[in-house]
Amino acid sequence: MKHRIVILGAGYAGANAAGRLAKRLHPADTEITLVNADPEFIERVRMHQLATGQHLKPRPLTDVFAGTGVRVRVARVTAVDAERRTVDIVDAAGPGEIAYDTLVYALGSTAADPGVPGVAEHAHHIAGKQSALRLRDRLAGLAAGGTVLVVGGGLTGIEAVTEIAEVRPDLQVSLAARGGLGDWLSGKAQSHLRKAFERLGIKVHEHTDIATVEPTGAVTTDGRAIPAQVTVWTAGFAVHPIAAATTLRVSATGQIVVDETMRSVSHSDVYAVGDAALARGASGIPLRMSCASGVPSAYLAADVIAARLTGRPTPPNKIGYTAQCISLGRRDAVVQWVTPDDQPKPSALTGRTAVRVKEMICKAAAWSVSHPTSMLPTRRRHAIPADERLAITA
Repeated sequence: MKHRIVILGAGYAGANAAGRLAKRLHPADTEITLVNADPEFIERVRMHQLATGQHLKPRPLTDVFAGTGVRVRVARVTAVDAERRTVDIVDAAGPGEIAYDTLVYALGSTAADPGVPGVAEHAHHIAGKQSALRLRDRLAGLAAGGTVLVVGGGLTGIEAVTEIAEVRPDLQVSLAARGGLGDWLSGKAQSHLRKAFERLGIKVHEHTDIATVEPTGAVTTDGRAIPAQVTVWTAGFAVHPIAAATTLRVSATGQIVVDETMRSVSHSDVYAVGDAALARGASGIPLRMSCASGVPSAYLAADVIAARLTGRPTPPNKIGYTAQCISLGRRDAVVQWVTPDDQPKPSALTGRTAVRVKEMICKAAAWSVSHPTSMLPTRRRHAIPADERLAITA
């Protein structure tokens, strides 16, 4: 019997984990199944571009993994039974079940429910493809002079508001941020960010908390009204509730708690990567929800799984950060250099140079998914020792 590896989610983390496992393990010994609700790989870091009407290259998962030995199953995950080692799914044929020997949980995150009245009813978000497409349709229907408010001063909010302002200069676009604009960045990056907002005509409401969202805009906690025909909520992400409904140990945020190898601290046959995991990098700090965390955590988990199955030493956790890349439309950007524990350095790239670096990083992340077995040196795949195969069938 082959060792059954099931990967849930084909975002940056799940897709890279699947491809790396296919490269590391011999197909005669393993069966790798990748489960994803969408038949395509979605470049989540480009959802602000999709929302503003830009075309994204389609990447069907069956094409991505053709010839790798990875079986793509287009289905929605509805439950995980960590004791029985099964996953409940719903696909075009109806409800079903998949059994596993090793599970890689990479279901990622979606827009958080902040508990602010009116957000669910009246605000858009760009945490996924369908939500970005709904926002695209809404923005396309706005006439010149229309008003748009983006709530959230983090990376997603900044990228969304600058993209909208650049693509639709005929709109009145504003941003509401709980803190100062880019106040976690270096002085150089903050200065460039402010100049970009001025150039794009974006009004900034700093140190502002939103109390309610209405059809005509938002009301702040101090009673001020910010008019908006379209409100886009980007203030935070939350993981899917599936893990919290299992016997897996999860954090208060619903993330699966893992050790330094991305393995669940409560179930040795389960690994979690990307946004779905409460994981720490090499410096010991928790990894933030991002592509910059998801890809290296997927690589580490895949390498650890392959090493444990083939009797080889497990690799160390070397995950750390290099930069935070922020697009400011298609012609401007900031690349903030950071320490391995994600603290800003004084230096930063700005303008056209930053655009090229940011685009190179985004393309490299998508390329690693669309060429899942090309990122590793060519070598013989490792076989599972005979005694381990006997243990699997026992």
